[in-house]
Amino acid sequence: MNPLRSFLDAAIGQPHLTEFIMDAAGVAMILGIILTSVIILVYAERKVSAYMQMRVGPNRVGPLGLLQTTADMLKLLSKEDIRPTGVDKVIWGIAPLLLFIPAAAAYAVLPLDNGLVFADLNIGIFYFIAISAQVTIPFLMAGWASNNKYALLGGMRTVAQMISYEIPLVFSLLGVVMLVGSMKLGDIVAAQKGMWFIVLQPLAFIVYVIAATAETNRTPFDLVEAESEIIAGPFTEYSGMRWSFFFLAEYANLVAVSALASTLFLGGWNGPWLPGWLWFVIKTVFMIYLFMWFRWTFPRLRVDQLMSFGWKILLPAALVNVALTGVGIYIYTTMG
Repeated sequence: MNPLRSFLDAAIGQPHLTEFIMDAAGVAMILGIILTSVIILVYAERKVSAYMQMRVGPNRVGPLGLLQTTADMLKLLSKEDIRPTGVDKVIWGIAPLLLFIPAAAAYAVLPLDNGLVFADLNIGIFYFIAISAQVTIPFLMAGWASNNKYALLGGMRTVAQMISYEIPLVFSLLGVVMLVGSMKLGDIVAAQKGMWFIVLQPLAFIVYVIAATAETNRTPFDLVEAESEIIAGPFTEYSGMRWSFFFLAEYANLVAVSALASTLFLGGWNGPWLPGWLWFVIKTVFMIYLFMWFRWTFPRLRVDQLMSFGWKILLPAALVNVALTGVGIYIYTTMG
C-alpha cells in the first residue's frame, strides 16, 4: 500500500476522505507538472532555436533572459479579452478550455517511476489514445464558432490532419503491445529491463515520432496555422488568456507524447545508479529536444504533401512494422 495513503488512513480514519485527498493531490501534481513544464519549455525552445539559427535568444528580461517567459505570461494575463461580433458565445468561449482538459487528462496513466502513477490502468495505451483524440473537437468548435471563414477552414484542416496521422501513430504502438501482450504502461516499462523497445521496434519509433509531431501541430506539420501565416487558423479570433490556452495545450501535448515515447521505446524509469523518476525525466527531455530539433530544421509542408505523406508512406510503414512484428513473434515462439 502507498505509505502516504496508509498515513492518511491512520490520521483521518475515513477511507473516502483519504481517497479524495489522494485524487486531489494527484490532479494538483499533474497541473503543476504541466504549468512548470510550459514555463521552462517556452524559454528552452527559444534558446534551442536561437542556437540552431546562430542567434542569441532571450537575454534582456532577467539574467540570461530567464524572466522573458514570465513577462510574456503577465502580458497575456493583462491583455483585453476581445470577443468578435457574431460568434457563438458559448461554444467560442469553452473551446479553449475543452482543448486543455484532454491534454491534462492524458498524464493520468504516465508512470513517472515504479508505482508512481496516478492511474495505472490495464488499458493505459488505449486510454491515452482515446483521450488525446478528443482535442480535434475543440479545434473544430473554435473554428466553427468564430464566425470567420478562415478560422473554419483552419479548424477543418486541423481535424483532417490529426485524424490522418492518428492512425499510423496507433499502429506504431501496436507493435509494442504485441511484444508485451499488455496495454498497461507499467507492464511495458517492466518488460524493457533487459532491452529497450527502440532496439526491437526502430521502425515503429520513427513512425511514432513523425506522427506525434503532426499530432502536436508542430513544424513541419503546423498546418493548424494558414500556409502563409496571415491568420492563425482556428484560433484567429482569440486573444489574451483564451489564446494562451491553445498555446498551453500545445506544450502539454508535447510533454505528453515525449513522456509516452520514453515509456514505450526508451525503457521508462529503467536505468542504472540514478533514481527511476530521474531517468524518466532525462529520457523525456531528450525526446522534447528531438521534437524541437525537428521544428527548427525542416520547412513546413503544403497540406497536400502532408496528407499524401501520411496516407501513402507513414501508414504503410506502420502496417509493415505490425506485420514484421507478428512474423518475428511467431518465429520466436515456434523456435523457443
